[in-house]
Amino acid sequence: MAPFRFGFNFLDLGARAEFLARCRRGEDLGYDVALVPDHLGAPAPFPAMVAAAEATERLRVGTFVLNNGFWNPHLLAREVATADVLTGGRVELGLGAGHMKWEFDAAGIPWEPFAARAERLSRTVEELSAIFGGPGYPEGAAVKEHYGLAELRPVQRHGFGGHGPPLLIGGTGDGVLSVAARHADIIGIAGTYQVRDEPPGTFRLGKAEEADERIRFVGERAGDRFGDLELNLLVQLVMVTGDRRAAAEELATRQPHLTVDEILDCPFLLIGTVEQMAEQLRAGLERYGFSYITVHSPFMEAFGPVIEHLKSR
Repeated sequence: MAPFRFGFNFLDLGARAEFLARCRRGEDLGYDVALVPDHLGAPAPFPAMVAAAEATERLRVGTFVLNNGFWNPHLLAREVATADVLTGGRVELGLGAGHMKWEFDAAGIPWEPFAARAERLSRTVEELSAIFGGPGYPEGAAVKEHYGLAELRPVQRHGFGGHGPPLLIGGTGDGVLSVAARHADIIGIAGTYQVRDEPPGTFRLGKAEEADERIRFVGERAGDRFGDLELNLLVQLVMVTGDRRAAAEELATRQPHLTVDEILDCPFLLIGTVEQMAEQLRAGLERYGFSYITVHSPFMEAFGPVIEHLKSR
């Protein structure tokens, strides 16, 4: 069985001292990666990542995940390479197709159908691979020579064909997961699904059998690569309680798409004692292959004892 890794995903920034203290606290609790999403009104990912790495000794830092529609591949390559150099090679790049229509509207970016966004994501990954591994920008050689500029490259040689940082691609749809199966080192399963016939951004939690199906889908498309992939689970809720069923019954009143038993079996919800949650994750590793577990930062403290329990076994 593969060893676990653990990440926490920042939803807000707060004051500088508060942010840096949370990063150090996460490291003390045993987390391996500090992650920053990419939403309007939330922290800018790359400055936050560099600050988190500077505040800690060993934490890796990553995007979880970038909205690909916000980024030009060449400008993104510059951000990734700069952050990887400044963090000493601790960056993990997470990419997604983008799923919140209002953010595209607010940013003045055309909202495309799912298939078009997945295709754009694939082109971005391919172009990043070419930028990181290619000859650079020979047409700018004279300017670079005049200013004494060196070609900026990532420190790491793990992802992008051995030319950049590890690549995580996250999503649930066929298009995005097909791109992930072809290109990613890490595949993130968020477990949220667009509700049919509802406005974009209206989500429900996935069920255990849907997670099974998504993993099978990725495995079929990844082929021989599948055994080398790391699978990431984004936990949507951590609830410490001595009565799992009572907690699930209360939660079911707010999750009309799930029954109580489906909530208790849902891999994206951790409910119970520390020991029960640890056992659920062990069972999830065996059933699905999830070895990289991410929680949202409001649950960072509550999940800490679970990390300690798993790492001590």
